Amino acid sequence: MTGKFVKVLRREFLIILKRPVYILSSVGVLIVNAVFYTTFMKDGLPHDLPIGVVDLDNSSTSRMFARELDATQLGKTVWYDDIHLAREHMETGKITSYIVIPEGFNSDVQSFRQPHIGYYVNSLYFVGGALAYKDILTMVNLTNGAVQREVMRLKGMNEREIMGKIQPIVLDQHQIGNPAVNYGVYLNGVLLPGILEMIVILITIYAVGSELKYGTSKHLLKTAGDSMVTALVGKLVPYNIIFTVLGITLEMLLFQWLKYPVKGSIFWMFLDILLLVSASEAMGLFIVELFPVLRLAISVGAIISVLGFSLAGFSLPVEAMPPYVQGFSAIFPLRHYYLFHVQETIWGSGFAGWWKEAVHLLLFLFLPFTLIGRLGHAYKYQDYERN
Repeated sequence: MTGKFVKVLRREFLIILKRPVYILSSVGVLIVNAVFYTTFMKDGLPHDLPIGVVDLDNSSTSRMFARELDATQLGKTVWYDDIHLAREHMETGKITSYIVIPEGFNSDVQSFRQPHIGYYVNSLYFVGGALAYKDILTMVNLTNGAVQREVMRLKGMNEREIMGKIQPIVLDQHQIGNPAVNYGVYLNGVLLPGILEMIVILITIYAVGSELKYGTSKHLLKTAGDSMVTALVGKLVPYNIIFTVLGITLEMLLFQWLKYPVKGSIFWMFLDILLLVSASEAMGLFIVELFPVLRLAISVGAIISVLGFSLAGFSLPVEAMPPYVQGFSAIFPLRHYYLFHVQETIWGSGFAGWWKEAVHLLLFLFLPFTLIGRLGHAYKYQDYERN
């Protein structure tokens, strides 16, 4: 049995060397994505987001408001004389949003009336629009507080009384796990392993399904001594080694070289990525067993991989989703990788915090055994369409 296993291993390594698609679609794709996302988010939060200002009042108060908005880290003001032009530029993506300061703004402020500021945001650009909205809302609140402070000063109130009325409750905010509010830390820690998961699932499906497509499955079975377990394990071990090395390198890039915060041990994150790779391979193998037609299996694998990003919980909490969706999220390996990741990098809870997620990822390894006979039948008789 050991000799047959070694022959299958040798056969698969030769296939990988003869077909550059395996290296390009695994190592190449992951490197390109890692370079793109880590450099794209190297500054943490986006800054200098273009925010249009239509100043219809043209007073010292309105100009001061716009200058203070421009002085913030997130915003960079772009002046417009025409509302229609500002709207057109927002719709075409030249600015993220625009604000309209109405005529009479200064007189309303001086007379203690309530001025109305119009703010328009393009929510199609979610991150830019949300951050621009946060920036402008902060400036409006600060301006409102400044006006109230001057009024109270004129009434003879001291600074302590004034601040007690303007800000009766002071928030003492602590950003756990990501104090710099770095979007790279927030997204790349799960996004890049998610891309690796997608690569693993699709490459596994292609490697196993191509034996049917090209009619070489009988040769694989003969090499493995007619044992499907030997054939599949021997075929997938080389990919497991390659993907695990890629995953560990990725974790080193994030937590060692880029210094992303990790409260626990980076070695436990190596275990997390190993479990993710193994579970993703099992998922890919199960898909090709369920649909032993390469083009159909690739399509299903792509859908499953993309859904994994949405249901992992790092962009929208799973707890905020409908109950039936919350249960559905458990069938995706990336969801359990993310929970493991949170427990180790943010809380540093160690084995006691993530052992359940490790068990969940290990359970995926039993999934292919449920339909291995179906794939074995297809391999032996090649009675499934190849195109």
